[in-house]
Amino acid sequence: MNNRRRLVIALGASALAAPFPSFAQQPGKVWRIGVLETTSMALNAANFNMFRKGLLELGYAEGKNLVIDYRSAEGSVARFPELAAELVRLKVDLIVTRGTPALLAASNAAGTIPIVMAAIGEVPGQGIVASLAHPGGNVTGLSAFVTELTGKRLEILRKLIGKATRVAYLVDMSNPISLGQWKEAQAAAKSLRIQARLLDVRKPEDLGHAFDDAIKQRANGLVVGIDSLMQTNRQTIAELATKHRLPAIYASREFVDGGGLISYGVSYPDLYYRAAGHVDKIFKGKKPGDIPVEQPTKYELVINGNAAKALGIKIPNSILVRTDKVID
Repeated sequence: MNNRRRLVIALGASALAAPFPSFAQQPGKVWRIGVLETTSMALNAANFNMFRKGLLELGYAEGKNLVIDYRSAEGSVARFPELAAELVRLKVDLIVTRGTPALLAASNAAGTIPIVMAAIGEVPGQGIVASLAHPGGNVTGLSAFVTELTGKRLEILRKLIGKATRVAYLVDMSNPISLGQWKEAQAAAKSLRIQARLLDVRKPEDLGHAFDDAIKQRANGLVVGIDSLMQTNRQTIAELATKHRLPAIYASREFVDGGGLISYGVSYPDLYYRAAGHVDKIFKGKKPGDIPVEQPTKYELVINGNAAKALGIKIPNSILVRTDKVID
């Protein structure tokens, strides 16, 4: 039985099992939130600090009425089930996840514990939730629409480097979300009359070989997918792109802050900030399955000026006028 099938069963079972915990009207309670993340707290600081900010504005303060148990898989998807089980043993009131593998693990372990997706790449209809408006079960949160933006990133990269004929796509295909990203990249490449070559990397030590392959394939540019492996190793990826003088576009600003050239995608800090609102609603007694999954409202195009100079790239005005932030 595959992961998605297990998740559908888990969600269905949780909806029919014991009633959801009743959180309403519990004065003096100290809330316990378990966090299941791809990267360390340090690497995730820009996002998680906004989650904390949102919670604080809603009256939840660590050291007073809130405890946060943060667990990171450090880029290893295989660790998620163990970490999810640990959070359940800690008797957390709610679990916050980022990404499909973390959600799968949390759902399989949580029983009726509510789950809030701080950011999920897959859209409803693929086994994650029943629908945006009525997610059902014990899961709600925010969608990052990762797959739908893949083609747009390829278009931006094409404008950035001019006459591109070959583009490499770097991703970990063992992640459930990656196939959709790759199919979207292929479709966009076909419409732009560009050859797209897949670089399937499943271990950090294979990243260097992947870049060597991209150069051998005479790739003009690189599109980096968003998954656990890429997130955890974003600094290494940015450095390898600069070393091989390969212009690369990323799915989140985190890569550009780490030295990458350009990113286009949703604002993850904004998603995390809004996730605090979902937590608050659940703590006040609302069932997660009755809280709609929200869509992104803030997108950002970010450029690293120093990376552009290092690669000898002059950013076209057509891109500059749309840029939200240039990092020098």
